[in-house]
Amino acid sequence: MPAYTPPLRDMQFVMHEVLNVTEELRALPKHAEVDAETINAVLEEGGKFASEVTFPLNINGDEEGCVLDKTTHEVKTPKGFKDAYAQFVEGGWAALSCDPAYGGQGLPFVVNQCFYEMLNSANQAWTMYPGLSHGAYEALAAHGTDEQKKTYLPKLTTGEWTGTMCLTEPHCGTDLGLLRTKAEPQADGTYKLTGNKIFISAGEHDMAANIIHLVLARLPDAPKGSKGISLFVVPKFNVKADGSLGSRNGIYCGGLEHKMGIHGNATAQMVLEGATGTLVGQPNKGLAAMFVMMNAARLGVGNQSLGLTEVAFQNALAYAKDRIQMRSLSGVKAKDKDADPIIVHPDVRKMLMTAKAYAEGGRALAIYCTLLLDKEHHHPDEKVRKDSGEIVALLTPIVKAFITDNGHIATNACMQVFGGHGFIKEWGMEQFVRDNRINMIYEGTNTIQSLDLLGRKVLGNNGATLKKFGKLVGKLVEEEGVNEKMSEFITPVAILGDQLTKFTTEIGFKGFQNPDEVGAAAVDYLRVAGHFVFGYMFALMARAALREIAAGNADPFYQAKLQTARFYFAKLFPETATLMRTARAGAAPLMNTDAALA
Repeated sequence: MPAYTPPLRDMQFVMHEVLNVTEELRALPKHAEVDAETINAVLEEGGKFASEVTFPLNINGDEEGCVLDKTTHEVKTPKGFKDAYAQFVEGGWAALSCDPAYGGQGLPFVVNQCFYEMLNSANQAWTMYPGLSHGAYEALAAHGTDEQKKTYLPKLTTGEWTGTMCLTEPHCGTDLGLLRTKAEPQADGTYKLTGNKIFISAGEHDMAANIIHLVLARLPDAPKGSKGISLFVVPKFNVKADGSLGSRNGIYCGGLEHKMGIHGNATAQMVLEGATGTLVGQPNKGLAAMFVMMNAARLGVGNQSLGLTEVAFQNALAYAKDRIQMRSLSGVKAKDKDADPIIVHPDVRKMLMTAKAYAEGGRALAIYCTLLLDKEHHHPDEKVRKDSGEIVALLTPIVKAFITDNGHIATNACMQVFGGHGFIKEWGMEQFVRDNRINMIYEGTNTIQSLDLLGRKVLGNNGATLKKFGKLVGKLVEEEGVNEKMSEFITPVAILGDQLTKFTTEIGFKGFQNPDEVGAAAVDYLRVAGHFVFGYMFALMARAALREIAAGNADPFYQAKLQTARFYFAKLFPETATLMRTARAGAAPLMNTDAALA
């Protein structure tokens, strides 16, 4: 049976000692009064909820799964899920970072980020039910009418109602320009939607009184392709003028997907048969509105893998300290035992440290991005808002793809630490591997994220945003470049920064001549960029640790941070050299394969 301890000390380190979150928040009138004590207290209670309420449901939720009643189209979630959600709502957890105007607590996104990391460690399948509601909330807050906001946002804020996004159809995934769902205008200003959607996470369940679906569909006169897509809000139950629930709407679950992992979450096939909906935003401009939700979901998916990386590491570490096998190559370590604990073996340590480094780097990046979101939404200086928005847009595909790829590496490594026991269900490790695997696929596959990063976010503006982030890195290099104790952390990042500039220019030039060159290089490029960003984060963490040590702090916590950073730069960061070499091999070895793939 696995265990989980919320990594509160690590979160506090990143927030208060590395990124100085409360100092940054003081510049935002909305959050100027938020202090470290408040943040810590909220997260301590959030950690208790995650570890004591949702974590015990993780294994049985995986084994039991969801059950669809095909007669009523109702879905029953695993035992305990509904009660846990009621506690979640009662505790006000759904409202943490929502606007007080709709009943929210108005706390920074940073707090919500850390809370959801713990929820994802504890039970990703359960967490997906409330998790998607945040994206629906953000989309309606940004693009909804006053009436839509009044009708839906208070209930989404409290968690009484949950939200979904209905994009994918049986014949199209990411290529939303191919979607066929139709929306017919009605005399009363509503629309009747007809079509089929698949892979809808939390599309039907018994945990909330109503489910608010954000649905992409086409108007009768819509242009072809992605320029003819509109967004509609379609509730499971129609809402009366007084806010109470009315008749059952014409959207229902036609089937549940049978999946590799996240069995406790209802991944639904949704059927719309004349379902009543209202238009969100402008006609044929639905993608712009939906991207608010999609970008929130992409950051959320990265957070899912971060959570799984952390819980897998914790359990692998405990097992490696306890399991005895063979003797250390350098001599007996446990003289009182018949063999040494496997943690003495170099490769076991490599697997453990890989997971630890990817958890710590991912946590720093995720918190950094949510701090940028707070600044983008609430900073009084327009330039700061704009710069923050640009950088978080650049980093979003990295959060989604790099952290989930790393989660795949880490959870598999941690399962390997267990040897044969890792393959057995009751230890819980194989579930972490299975649950993480979807994170590399949905909300735009990691290849799509790579194309977005290289094609849109970097080459799309001639590297302007990348240069903007590079200046932040350059500032750190300038500040610490003469600090001898920081050289082992600063020099690799500085060198890669120069290499990345040349690498980007080279790919851009080749892509101008042949667009397939961008497609061939994109996945490798994202991992190089991911390591560049992680390297910056590890350098910041090393600086914070060195400062404490220099001040006489003997807490081994800070030595651990330095050791993790050293491992990262020595064993993981050098992957960039191989990645740049394979990217430079170009498109020809991939595209000149007609005979091989005949």
